[in-house]
Order: sequence, then C-alpha cells, then structure tokens
Amino acid sequence: MAHKVHPKGFRLRYTQDWSSRWIRKKHAYVQTLREDFLIREYLERKLKDSAIEAIEIERFSGKVMVIIHTARPGLIIGRGGSGVEELRKGILRILLGALPKGSLTREVHLEIREIKNPWESAALTAQWIAQQLEKRVPFRRVLKQAIAKVMSNKAIKGVKVEIAGRLGGAEIARRETMREGRLPLQTLRSQIDFVIHEAQTTYGTIGIKVWLYKGETFE
Repeated sequence: MAHKVHPKGFRLRYTQDWSSRWIRKKHAYVQTLREDFLIREYLERKLKDSAIEAIEIERFSGKVMVIIHTARPGLIIGRGGSGVEELRKGILRILLGALPKGSLTREVHLEIREIKNPWESAALTAQWIAQQLEKRVPFRRVLKQAIAKVMSNKAIKGVKVEIAGRLGGAEIARRETMREGRLPLQTLRSQIDFVIHEAQTTYGTIGIKVWLYKGETFE
C-alpha cells in the first residue's frame, strides 16, 4: 500500500507555512498548544456560516495575534467593528475560564483578511460541496459543478475532489473521485491547496477531500 502524506506537511518550509507560529520552552509548550486548540474550536463554532478558510495564530511576548481568512469579512466585522470586539472578548473569556492561573495569554488581537475568489480556495470549495450535499443535491452534479467553477479560474491548473460515505443514501458506503487538469503531488515546488471537510447529511457523515494545484513556486 502507498504511504499517503499530507500535502501541506510535505511542503512545510518550501511553499507552505505553519498555521501556528510561536516558540515556547518545554514547560509551557502544552499550555500554549491547548490555548491554540481552544481558540480555533471557539472560532470555528462561532463563525461556522462565515466562509472561513483558515485561522492562523502568531504569538509575541504577552499577546496573541489571530488572523482569520474569510470570504465574508463584513459578516465577521459587524457594524462599527462590534463583531471583532465580541470575538476578542469571547476568546479572552474562554481562555481565562478554561486555563489555570498564569495563562500565557495577556492580549488578543484579531485581523480579518478577505479572500477575493472563494473558488481558488480548497477549504471554501469543500464547504460549498458540503452545503449542497446536505441539501440532498445529487452528488455527481455537485462534483461536476464544483470542478467547473474551480477550473474557470486561470490560477488553478488542476483539481481533484473525492467524497466517501453513504452517497445518495445508499446502504453500502463507497468512494467517488473526479479530477481535471494536472496534480503533481510529489513535486515539492508545486503549490497544492488541500483540505478535509465533512458533510452532515440525514443518512450519515460524508467525508470530502479537495486538492487544488496552483502552479509551481521557484526560489
């Protein structure tokens, strides 16, 4: 059997970067990692309908910077920035309530970055596929529409979409895959945007994987 490697982990330091960027001593590593987990869990639950692509966390002395990549920034920011302030207070409240005294977090800053074209993002494409499957749209039609919308962008050189589960409500789970264009997964300089997502349908969970190939990066 082939040994499958996560495309992002395979390309760290070459064309990809870490989602959490900080350095901690050994005794504080576990606590800092738990803080990151709680922050992401809270934001994903609070902003589940806000088209979130990724959540990055950067840490400096005494403060944490949370960068949210989204296709709907206005929905998060709110009127007069009230939404951002509510999120910031929510993160502080959860951390102070769940972590022991002496938490490493003192200040929380939020930055919202807009995604111009959601069809150039694997995460947003997978979220759209999940929404269509949950509405009971035939899965083959969903896959064909998603691939057509993605390949209409000049920045995308290839796409692959794979879904698995009780497709169409069948009793026996199976796997369906569609692809178009090039997808050089073993080339380190190739920019591969990969994501795993889930669709919660009435007949069970359907797993979704999306690969997008955006060309090659040369130093």
